[in-house]
Amino acid sequence: MDEKALKTSLWQRIAIIIIAILLVGSMIFAYLIIVLGNSKNEVDESTIAEIQAEYDKKYQEVEDASAKLSEKYFETLKGYKSNVKAYNKAGAEAAGLETKDLKSGSGQELKEGDYNYYAYYIGWCSDGTIFDSSFDDNEKPTSLKIPLRSTENVIAGWKQGVIGMKIGGVRQITMNSDLAYGNTRQVCEGEEASPLKYIVLITDQDDTLEEKYTELQVLNYELNMLLQGGSGSLQ
Repeated sequence: MDEKALKTSLWQRIAIIIIAILLVGSMIFAYLIIVLGNSKNEVDESTIAEIQAEYDKKYQEVEDASAKLSEKYFETLKGYKSNVKAYNKAGAEAAGLETKDLKSGSGQELKEGDYNYYAYYIGWCSDGTIFDSSFDDNEKPTSLKIPLRSTENVIAGWKQGVIGMKIGGVRQITMNSDLAYGNTRQVCEGEEASPLKYIVLITDQDDTLEEKYTELQVLNYELNMLLQGGSGSLQ
């Protein structure tokens, strides 16, 4: 993998252009249905049902594509589940941000602003409770869920903590509450602001999965546009 791999590739630029074109087309399509197709501003339920069915089918395709990645990375992440242990809350809060590489990757090194990667993870609180993970079941995992697609909206501790990792690597990240969710989200029971620990495994993005993600986003946009103009609700 060359140095440009984590930046915007030709395929990704093409995908972005396709998304933009499809989103514009979807907006026009939804507008015509909502405004011109029904003077009472009520959306045809059959149209919603049709697009909902397409969305469900595409979502299943995304899950099927991610299942192949699960087979590849499940045992690796599961092997680090034993690292999930209680830790000193006050010490973690005072430390700010700490990282520890558990496995060195062999791919491109992540730099600040690099988001073109997938991640599987385990996140836990100071009492050792897993509050979120890529496992299908936190207690008795058998597979991995759809991988996290990192964006600029990830929490600061994650964003800073993965810098310097190489694709294929595994890192333990400890962050204080300010770098986690602060007071905006309660992830640890009974605690308004909590330091958190993560184990993060990063991988390359998969072109097949990215393509299906793109198609799913377009269908999701169409559904939202239709439902905003009608009386239905997306289940």
